[in-house]
Amino acid sequence: MTPRVDLATLYEQHHLGLIRLARLLVDDLPSAEDAVHDAFLGMHRNLDSIRDADAALAYVRRAVVNQSRSQLRRRRTVREHLKGAEPEVTPPADDDVLLAEEHREVLGALDRLPPRQREVLVLRYWSDLSEAQIADALGISKGTVKSQASRAVAALGEAMGVQR
Repeated sequence: MTPRVDLATLYEQHHLGLIRLARLLVDDLPSAEDAVHDAFLGMHRNLDSIRDADAALAYVRRAVVNQSRSQLRRRRTVREHLKGAEPEVTPPADDDVLLAEEHREVLGALDRLPPRQREVLVLRYWSDLSEAQIADALGISKGTVKSQASRAVAALGEAMGVQR
């Protein structure tokens, strides 16, 4: 008999890391928290169909990435329809204090990457996942992970003015 997934323990041990992951993908903390909570809720709904307790973290990580993508798509759609009605949003006054200049530059360059490249870098360097784990989380091949990472690192280097 396969061991049952202990959802409460999984949440307790990994929700903060998953929120950090989602935060890098969706740009704001409330949306990141929503993505993680929705992923755990979906896992709770499908708990009986998860046969491998060891794969539960990979399952919920992939769900967080998918929830983040969905939020970005919805956000983009709303912005397209409300372009004229949406007020100009400015960063908080203490934004400059929160991050050192180089961190803002890196995060800005990361934000300008195509979504797949950004996801690969965040999962690799922030979540410290292997190529196989990234491929599983994004539903792509390991070769695609390698090529997207290579392109993303090159684009970040160019954006940051790093000489090769």
